Amino acid sequence: MTSTPKTPTRIQTVDIVKWIATIVQLIGYGLTGLNIVPWNVFAFFIGILLWLAVGVMWKDKAIMVVHIGAFLSLFIGYMNA
Repeated sequence: MTSTPKTPTRIQTVDIVKWIATIVQLIGYGLTGLNIVPWNVFAFFIGILLWLAVGVMWKDKAIMVVHIGAFLSLFIGYMNA
C-alpha cells in the first residue's frame, strides 16, 4: 500500500484577516504606549472591525459580541473626548 503525498495547507482568507487584525491591534497598543493620539484609536477601530469580520467568518458569537462591545465603548469614548 502506497501513501499519498500530503498537499500543502492552503491559507484561508480568515487566517489572513486574523493576522492582519492582530498586527493592527498590536500597532494600536504601541501607539497608545507612545501616546500617539488619535492614531492609536484609529488603529484600534480597524483592528476591532477586522476581528469582528473574523467572528462573522467563523460564526463565533462570542468574538462578535466582544468586538461589538469594544467598538461601542471606544466609539462612545472617542466622541466624548
